[in-house]
Amino acid sequence: MADKPLRSTKSYGKLDRDGFIHRSWIKATGLPDHVFDGRPIIGIANTWSELVTCQIGLRDLAEFVKRGVWEAGGVPIEFPAMSLPETQMRPTAMLFRNLLAMEVEESIRANPIDGVVLLGGCDKTTPGLLMGAASVDIPAIFLSSGSMLNGKFQGRDIGSGTDVWRFSEAVRAGEMSLADFMSAEAGMSRSAGVCNTMGTASTMASLTEALGISLPNNAALPAVDSRRKVLAHLTGNRIVQLVKDDVKPSDIMTREAFENAILLHAAIGGSTNAVVHLLALAGRLGVPLSLRDFDEIARDAPLLVDLMPSGRYLMEDFCYAGGVPAVMAELGPLFRRGALTVAGVTQGEIAAGAKVWNRDVIGTLEAPVGPSSGVWVLSGNLCPQGAILKPSAATPALLTHRGRAVVFEDIEDYHARIDDPDLEVDETSILVLKGCGPKGYPGMPEVGNMALPPKILKAGVTDMVRISDARMSGTAYGTVILHVAPEAAAGGPLALVRNGDEIALDGPNRTLDLLVDDAELARRRAEWQASRKPPAYDRGWYRLYIDTVLQADRGVDLDFLVGKSSAEVTRESH
Repeated sequence: MADKPLRSTKSYGKLDRDGFIHRSWIKATGLPDHVFDGRPIIGIANTWSELVTCQIGLRDLAEFVKRGVWEAGGVPIEFPAMSLPETQMRPTAMLFRNLLAMEVEESIRANPIDGVVLLGGCDKTTPGLLMGAASVDIPAIFLSSGSMLNGKFQGRDIGSGTDVWRFSEAVRAGEMSLADFMSAEAGMSRSAGVCNTMGTASTMASLTEALGISLPNNAALPAVDSRRKVLAHLTGNRIVQLVKDDVKPSDIMTREAFENAILLHAAIGGSTNAVVHLLALAGRLGVPLSLRDFDEIARDAPLLVDLMPSGRYLMEDFCYAGGVPAVMAELGPLFRRGALTVAGVTQGEIAAGAKVWNRDVIGTLEAPVGPSSGVWVLSGNLCPQGAILKPSAATPALLTHRGRAVVFEDIEDYHARIDDPDLEVDETSILVLKGCGPKGYPGMPEVGNMALPPKILKAGVTDMVRISDARMSGTAYGTVILHVAPEAAAGGPLALVRNGDEIALDGPNRTLDLLVDDAELARRRAEWQASRKPPAYDRGWYRLYIDTVLQADRGVDLDFLVGKSSAEVTRESH
């Protein structure tokens, strides 16, 4: 054991009234006297819920984690954590990521546990768990739920989200029947697990490997594969050793680890949502990380993985091709191989033991799937604090574009007018959506990949430049500019855009500009200030969130949650 005393002994190790109370109540769960002999108490933060397919398998996985903990000499104690079902929660699951992080942080701090296994999967669940654990900074390890099996429809593979967007556009364009669209539902989600595309869930699961906070192969093993149960058992083993060695999240998730995460994000064609999640996580750890880092660090990293939405294959195929360790190996000298991991070995040692089994799915630096990808970080008078674009999901011809704005003041305005045959729009127009940022929606929903007007789709046009202060699903695609900061509701220049304004995008030079003179913008700003309305939400979590949330370039965390809380609690409960 490490010289550092266990946190749990302050509750379970005392031979007095307080110790009596702590032990007596926990013994009601069936624990015998001898487990309180100085063994590490391991918490298992489980986001299991019947509301979300992603996490429906975590109840079973927790039992295998417990086996591993017992085998290694620890005492597992499972506790619930808020589940964030991406497809079910309204107005958006992102509104509650920070609430989950707060719950996890305080559950860990308040309870007598020495280390924690974090069980999650769906998009916001992974970063929420990591953020909470990072703020307390006791030994922790992450285990994902795994992805669902490949979808099947009319004899071919279909991908979560990505094919939903495609099918929906096809119906609106008159190219697919509504009956076929509805019948695809049955084959889209065929098992427990997260989206089978490289959406946000699979992206974040992959990045836990790059950050070193999970065991190898955490991302790609399907949820229903028996090897994920083995991984759960080994994760239980490992957390006990991490407690004995006093290895904390801050020891693992260093600046070097975040650079690896950015490199892997580019190589896998990862979700744009990872940007706000990594920025928020770095803020909890005190690791210096900026929006610009995502562009600069990954400029030489090509797209190595041919997965939807940037490619053809799905997560099940990625698993059989070698998964994240194989991609890390293919990144070669770009990857920071000396970075430590919770597995007890370096990233270089993990990569050295990896192989690629299918070159159609995982390419090489010399023969990549696509050019330098990652995320482009834009600047200009329309986005003074930045905006992002995913080039691997965009139409190359639109990455340099000038067009007139078709403006929607909020999501209701968009829904009311987008299907209007009299909407003044053509294929050169730029769709602009306001009011969908962290404060404005609230919660920054995944509506940035606006469906195109039917009149444009029927003309055979399948992509347009779209700009918003929102996010988009990691399974989505298109020439979509996201996370414009400051957002419209915070008084960013996006609030001042009007119909017919000319906007210039120069992706290769990373600029996004509103071509309106400063005097006119000043006049519009004065009018905007005079017309402002109070927030629609004035109580509870909504109010706290709106009052304290940071902008996209700072990870959309709450301002008072940035940094650590420490694990120390000095006062007794009775």
